[in-house]
Order: sequence, then C-alpha cells, then structure tokens
Amino acid sequence: MFSGLAKADFLFSTKLLYNIKMKKVDVLLGLQWGDEGKGKIVDVLTPYYDVVTRFQGGPNAGHTLEFEGKKFILRSIPSGIFQGDKINVIGNGVVLDPLLFKEEALSLAQAGHDVINKLYISKKAHLILPTHRILDAANESAKGSSKLGTTGKGIGPAYTDKISRNGLRVGDLLFDFDAKYTTARSRHENMLRALNYQFDITELEKEWFNALDYLLKFKLVDSEHFVNELLLNDKSILAEGAQGAMLDVDFGSYPFVTSSNTVCAGCCSGLGVAPRHIGEVIGIFKAYCTRVGSGPFPTELKDDTGEKMCARGREYGSVTGRKRRCGWIDLVALRYTVMLNGVTQLIMMKSDVLDTFDVIKACVAYTVNGKEVTKFPFEVAEATIEPVYVEIDGWKSDMTKMKSENEFPEEFNFYLSFLEQELGIPIAIVSVGPDREQTIHRNSG
Repeated sequence: MFSGLAKADFLFSTKLLYNIKMKKVDVLLGLQWGDEGKGKIVDVLTPYYDVVTRFQGGPNAGHTLEFEGKKFILRSIPSGIFQGDKINVIGNGVVLDPLLFKEEALSLAQAGHDVINKLYISKKAHLILPTHRILDAANESAKGSSKLGTTGKGIGPAYTDKISRNGLRVGDLLFDFDAKYTTARSRHENMLRALNYQFDITELEKEWFNALDYLLKFKLVDSEHFVNELLLNDKSILAEGAQGAMLDVDFGSYPFVTSSNTVCAGCCSGLGVAPRHIGEVIGIFKAYCTRVGSGPFPTELKDDTGEKMCARGREYGSVTGRKRRCGWIDLVALRYTVMLNGVTQLIMMKSDVLDTFDVIKACVAYTVNGKEVTKFPFEVAEATIEPVYVEIDGWKSDMTKMKSENEFPEEFNFYLSFLEQELGIPIAIVSVGPDREQTIHRNSG
C-alpha cells in the first residue's frame, strides 16, 4: 500500500499531529503525609482547566475548601465540582463507598451545586462494601498496640480485595450484582468469624443498598476511554491526588501508609492515561509538617511549639476530627517526594501558621544510628532517627491580609529562597489562609 519511504513519512506525520493535538494531564498531589491543602488549590486552579479528576484513594481523604463564608469537605468527589460547567471524573483507581458518596453528593446538591450533571464515575472504580468497614475495624482490633491508625472507612480491605481479584466494581451494578455481592459478603463474614469479631451489618447494609440506587443516577463511563477522548478533543485536565506521597504504599513510611499509589505514577494507572500525557506535576506542601495516625515522623514536636502549630493551623482531620501531629518542615522527605514525582513546580500552604515564631527550623538531614544521611532511608520505621536542623529567623508578621508577594517580609522571602535552593524547584504559589482569596501567585522563583 505504501512504499517504504512514503509509509515512514505517513507514520511520522500521524504521530506528530497526534502529539500536537493531545493535551496534557497536569497532576496535583501532596508531598508530605497528607492534609497539605490540596482541595483549596484544586479549587483555585480549576478555572484554568476543562476537567478535574480523582485518580486514587477513598473517602478517608477529606479535601477542605472555604470560600464565600462557606466550608465544604469533599471525600470522593473532585474539588472542581464548585466551578462553572467543569467536567469532574472519579477514576478507576478510586475506591468508592456508595453510602458516603450519597451523603457527600446530597450535601453539595442542597448547597446549590449541580453534581449529577457534572460528575462522571468510572465503571472500573472498586466499591467499598459494608463488610469492608467491619473488616477494617476487626483488623485494627486484632493488631492491638500495633495499630496502623486507619480511618475505619474500609479502604484497606477494599484495595486488598482489588489486588486479590475478589473486588466488586461500579460496573458490576449493571451485571447480576446481587449474586456477586452475596458471594463477597459471605467471604467477608467467614473472615470476620475467624477473627472472632462480633458484627451486625443489617442496618448499614440496608442504607448501603439504598445508596446504590442513588449512585446509578450518575453517568457511569469507561473512564480510560472517556479521559483519553477528552484529551483528543483538546480538553485540559487536572488530576487531583489524595493523601500524600509519604503515604504511598510502595514508597511511603511502610507499613504506616495508605493502600494506593499516591505518587504521580498512580495517575497513569488510576485514570488510564499514558506517561507521555503527563504535563506539569504540581507538588503541595505545608510550611511545616503534620501527620495523622501512627507511623514515623522524624520532625514531630511533642512540646509547646507543636501544640502552638496545631492550634494556629487548626490541625484536626477534616473527615475523622483526629488531632494531627505537628513538626518542623522535613526537607529530607520533601527532596525524596520531589524526586519520586518529577515535580515541576511547588505550592506552599499555611505559611501564616508560622507568623508568630521567632525562629523557624528546617530539617536538612537525619542522623540514623550515628550516621548523618540526606536520603530518605528504608529503615525509617525501624531505626531511631534524629533530625538535623538549620535555624532561620522568623518573619513575625501577619501574612493573612497580604495580596501580593511584594508585601512579603524579607525573612519570609529568605525562607522561600532557602526552600527553593534545597528542593531545586520554584515555589509558584503561596497560601496565607484557608480562603481561596488568600492565595498569592509568585512571579519570581
């Protein structure tokens, strides 16, 4: 059909046109142990995109947004749901609890936001069953003093079923679901009996099945085709990560991690997009550091300074209400997650929380078994780790009313420059408060 040269020219031109036409997927994710403020930034950036997606995690991830005097907490629905006619997609990498999803969607609808017409749900997203929640509690109870500190939402058991090829997916609702559900429930009940765990799911199961009817009102799609067609149709996409990179099941502080890949690579498998379609990788971090639940936290402050950070930052879980552990910024961990994710630009959150501190500390290395290291170590959950700090003068200024980087104090600019030098990436945006208006785009860096 083609001569050798003509065929090569045709293939090259087709490839070139395809690459020119295809938009990129920009990925936004947390670089610490979660709770970095991703929801607010997705809301701020949504006007620049046509589509906002979630690609992993479950309803244990609460993204908090505040604007116009109102506060919203999203657990499964992408944070782009508030802005105009933007398309929002729950990808295949998400695990979805129909009951919690229904509560979340109805609360948004009651607040005047059109959820049903703007949200698309992947048929390949796995379902969190009522028995997954019970198994979560039973497994934590069986661990005794070695608890991982899960949220009890059934995330781990749902992902376990997914990996062991026993899970139920959203698309299964369309094909003989009752029989599949009965098999899964029976399997879980046998597991619970083996753990000698007492349970009764009668009422929870009834509510859960009612929620399935509501879920079926939404557009269920083959999301991998849907997302790639959006790209081919010149639509720009922002992919919203959940939790934080230090909770990644492969690269985080295992076993004190979540059950999904929270790093940028999780976007490819959680949406069905090829690596070459990833554009900007936007990493979010706090000006200090927090962690909720159990697990290693080298820079944790168990003193008045940590309590002050907690109080000023209102550091309580948006879903669970659990108090967050607080500490100074950890640049060993941040350099690690910047590397893992291929971060192209940074956003620093909650700068205002440190407004009143005389001295700001930053961890630049660890001492592990008497040896100083600058790379995040495998034995973080096993060894005794001491942070190595540098001290920086505090800015001692109220930043919450600032509107431009021209108003930044000299000491704060020094802190930004220090972080950029340590991390090798520019800080593009600085947040100085919870409202979407308290967000400053930087021209420098």
